[in-house]
Amino acid sequence: MRILIAALIGGIVMFVWGAVAHMALGLGNPGIHPPAHEDMVLSSLHEGLGTEPGVYILPWLGPDAMHDEAAVRAYGAKAGASPYAWVVYLPQGEDMTHMGRPLGTQWLSDTLAALVLAVLMCVPGLGFRRRLLLAGAMAVFAWLSTMVPYWNWYRFPASFTVAAGAEQLVGWLLAGMAMAWWIGRREPRAA
Repeated sequence: MRILIAALIGGIVMFVWGAVAHMALGLGNPGIHPPAHEDMVLSSLHEGLGTEPGVYILPWLGPDAMHDEAAVRAYGAKAGASPYAWVVYLPQGEDMTHMGRPLGTQWLSDTLAALVLAVLMCVPGLGFRRRLLLAGAMAVFAWLSTMVPYWNWYRFPASFTVAAGAEQLVGWLLAGMAMAWWIGRREPRAA
C-alpha cells in the first residue's frame, strides 16, 4: 500500500509541476514557433500528405532507397537545399480546446511513471538521499533515451530539448523528495 500511495503522491507532484512548468514558466514552448502563413500551410497538407494520419518527415528518404546509391545522392542534394519538417499529421483534425482526456492521460502517465520509481525506491537499504538520487537518475535516463535522440535524429530544437530535460529533472526531484519522504517515514530507524 505504501508503494501505491507513493505513486499517487509522485503522480500528483509531477502533474502539478508539469502545469507550472508549461503554463507559468514556458518550459514546454522553447523552439516552437507559429507558422508565417498558417492558412496556406494547412490548405496544402491534404494535397501534400494525403489522408493517412501519422508522422511525416520532409524531405523523405524511404528505407528501400537507402540501398540505392543514386537515390541517396539525390536525397542528399535535396535535403541540403530544402527545408526540413517533422510533422505529426491528423488529416481529420482534433479540437485541442477540450483538455479533459489529454490531462487525464498526462496524470495517468505521471502516476504510472511514479509507480515504477516507487517500486525501485522500496529496495531495502536505500535512505532518503539515495532515493532522491534514484529519482534524478531516472529523469536523466528518460531524457537521454528519448529527447536527445529526437534532437539528434529528428532535429528537435536544442532549446526545446534542454527545456524538456530541465522540466523532467526538476519535476522528478520534487516528486522524488515527496515519495522518498513517504516511503521512508514508515521504516524503522537504525539504532
